[in-house]
Amino acid sequence: MTTAATIQHSFLLLLLLLPFLAAHDYREALSKSILFFEGQRSGKLPPEQRQAWRKDSGIRDGFDSGVDLSGGYYDAGDNVKFGFPMAFTVTMLSWSVVEFGSNMPSDEIRNAAVAIRWGTDYLLKTISQPNRIFVQVGDPVEDHNCWERPEDMDTARTVYSVTPDNPGSDVAGETAAALAAASMVFRDIDNNYSDTLLHGAFKAFQFADTYRGAYSDDPAIKPGVCPFYCDFDGYQDELLWGAAWLRRASGKDDYLNYITTNGKILGAEDTVNEFGWDNKHAGINVLISKEFLEQGKLYSLQSYKASADSFMCTLIPESSSPHVGYTPGGLIYKPGGSNMQHVTSIAFLLLTYADYLSNSSQTFNCGGVTVGPESLRLQAKRQVDYLLGSNPKNMSYMVGYGDHGNYPQRIHHRGSSLPSVSDHPEHIRCKEGSPYFNSSEPNRNVLVGAVVGGPGKDDVYEDDRADFRKSEPTTYINAPLVGVLAYFAANSGAGADATLAKHTNYIK
Repeated sequence: MTTAATIQHSFLLLLLLLPFLAAHDYREALSKSILFFEGQRSGKLPPEQRQAWRKDSGIRDGFDSGVDLSGGYYDAGDNVKFGFPMAFTVTMLSWSVVEFGSNMPSDEIRNAAVAIRWGTDYLLKTISQPNRIFVQVGDPVEDHNCWERPEDMDTARTVYSVTPDNPGSDVAGETAAALAAASMVFRDIDNNYSDTLLHGAFKAFQFADTYRGAYSDDPAIKPGVCPFYCDFDGYQDELLWGAAWLRRASGKDDYLNYITTNGKILGAEDTVNEFGWDNKHAGINVLISKEFLEQGKLYSLQSYKASADSFMCTLIPESSSPHVGYTPGGLIYKPGGSNMQHVTSIAFLLLTYADYLSNSSQTFNCGGVTVGPESLRLQAKRQVDYLLGSNPKNMSYMVGYGDHGNYPQRIHHRGSSLPSVSDHPEHIRCKEGSPYFNSSEPNRNVLVGAVVGGPGKDDVYEDDRADFRKSEPTTYINAPLVGVLAYFAANSGAGADATLAKHTNYIK
């Protein structure tokens, strides 16, 4: 290559790298991503509540059913407590701390542990009765017909549960995963609580495996969970997911044997380039690969490593594998709503797998392309940087983060859009909130740290409260993002960015 051609090639490469190397304050974003969960709390709020515009809500949840189901999280911009995505949120918050807690400042580890415990305290309540797991509080049809603050809600707080006759292996398996993962977080913080969580995980998994079935197949539950959080992909992945986390948390060979003997039966070899509250396969393969990479003698787990490699290859543009979609600006894009849930969960898996490979000094092949840890980290960085503002609109998709307030102002969120109880003590009934929903004014309360569903496949975002697919935040968008931001908060700066910049073999 001539000198002129070399200079031109270097210049073009620099242009390609500019979005990756944009300066972002990952430490600030990390803090705000955790703070978000305080805005989603249900129940009696503690004195140290930092999102001060929120007040107590759902105090009597479960009372009419003879059980205390106060606490936990609202999943998004509504006032329903959906157990399936809530348990996944707790699993991912816990996995974020398990993998990347060593990168977090001590105050943020503490804040993350508080956020996890707010979820696990509730999940323990859901398994408090024998042969019954409570999976949801609130009638979503009635709730979605109103625009009112959680502090005011007067819609039915219907309680839904699964039993041996009407099982729910999906929610029970995810609850087991959440409690097991959280037990690892609290092992060095509160050992007694950690033991309680692990015991609860054993109990939830036994129920999930003994009484098999999808919770949304129950005619009594289906109208309350579908189409919102139907189990579209089956309960089998949650059984493997729960077993994998119990193996990781307890070290018991019983769960290793379960994984190896039930893998094919439960679809472990399904190649699915998706990871989220409904489909766990990519996460299962990455999680289980850790043990194979660290102990190569466990050949029974080799297929999980191969599936994890295949998933990663779908994220490498030069790979011959079928690829996930990208927007023109470079954001991972999947059709449907709340696209940022895919962005944050996949970025988390990229970083986690990169660490597993790095710790075992391994790479993998995608056709003729050799991929190492830094290539995966670079791809994850591209996604998080886009989310924080390195995108065609130069807009942060995290509320409260970004220059000159250039972040979503009209998010689809009842509590954020309506005046707080402090400013408007009078009750705002179901339809009385409609003028606030229809208003073009910015939301009254800033839900700091909330990440919205994000732009469409054309990188366009209109900041429209009514367009919930783009403007609604969810807990399961933020949960994996906590780990991603923790990694980059500890591994950013000129030296780290220069290292990433060397690994561009798959960027065209």
